Amino acid sequence: MPQWSLACSSPTCRWTGSGTVLTGLCPSCQQPVMVHVAATGTRRERPADAPWSLYRYADVLPLRDGEPVVTLGEGMTPLLEAPALARAVGVRRLWIKDEGVNPTASFKARGMALAVTRARALGVPGVVVPTAGNAGAALAAYARAAGLRVRIWAPETTPPPILGSIRAMGVELVTIDGHIGDCGKLANAHAQEHGWFNVATVREPYRVEGMKTMGYEVAEQLGWRLPDAVVYPTGGGEGTIGIWKAFGEMRANGWLPADAPLPRMIIAQAAGCAPLTTAFHAGAEAATPEPHPVTYAAGLRVPGPLGDRLVLRTLRESHGDAMAVPDDVMREATARLAAATGVDAAPEGGCALAVLERLVAEGRLARDAEVVLFNTGSGASYRW
Repeated sequence: MPQWSLACSSPTCRWTGSGTVLTGLCPSCQQPVMVHVAATGTRRERPADAPWSLYRYADVLPLRDGEPVVTLGEGMTPLLEAPALARAVGVRRLWIKDEGVNPTASFKARGMALAVTRARALGVPGVVVPTAGNAGAALAAYARAAGLRVRIWAPETTPPPILGSIRAMGVELVTIDGHIGDCGKLANAHAQEHGWFNVATVREPYRVEGMKTMGYEVAEQLGWRLPDAVVYPTGGGEGTIGIWKAFGEMRANGWLPADAPLPRMIIAQAAGCAPLTTAFHAGAEAATPEPHPVTYAAGLRVPGPLGDRLVLRTLRESHGDAMAVPDDVMREATARLAAATGVDAAPEGGCALAVLERLVAEGRLARDAEVVLFNTGSGASYRW
């Protein structure tokens, strides 16, 4: 298994730390901390007995030799080619990466599997998270699987099916009249007072490690090549950050040719909560929080993402793009995505489709492009 270290994500901060110590934000500058895995000598071909889960890539994950992992079978989700939808959109090829089939019905299962594995190994007394919904459902399940105490804060406007999933695990759930930023303040205060581990998006280094396996999977499922563009619905940003991290690691470790072009990373946001899109087009290094976030897509209702600088850096390094669409456009695209592919898409997946269509129509994405579009959750979570 690899060895790993921690380092501040800020290019102007030199803080580094050990993976054996419980770490949240950088103690020097309070920016997110990233994992650096020493995975020299690894090969992209997977052993015949490699598990059909994200732990298929254990050699590039922060895991100790022989360490028991927390797993519910997450990862290795389908990558479904959609030729009819590609023709309708106007691109050469289009694949849908369906994260809604993960345990707890979203991509959040990946990050929580790694974060809870590390939390248990480090002996934390409990874990907390603020959530727009799916992260809470994932933490509830993985913390229970690991035997850890957990408390979750969620807005009262969280879709009831997701709140029901959290309650089904018998964990402490607090709902509030507010948004995820308000929940974050309460979760952080509890973590500091009781010594619990706050696994909020990019507030600790390990959820991104689970998320990066999406990038490894896309490469393997496409025969160790990459698409021209990845369209990812983005709220807090850990998925976007993780996928881009994976592409860089694969090239650095020789899994991809050193001169292989990397995909353009494109983020899709809701018009009622688009701080990253606004910052990107303004040329800003950081996002200004959205004071009144409004969208029915709970996963996109993140007014002040802590990973803003990392997402914006990813977009610029990849020559990517960002766009936001209104909820009515998102609803219509979600229905078309499901009808065209059989994928029971969450609103976030519909948002990604709507953004892809508009970028192609405006000439911001080439019509000969090969594109992977992520549906990050199950549409069933939004029906009640």
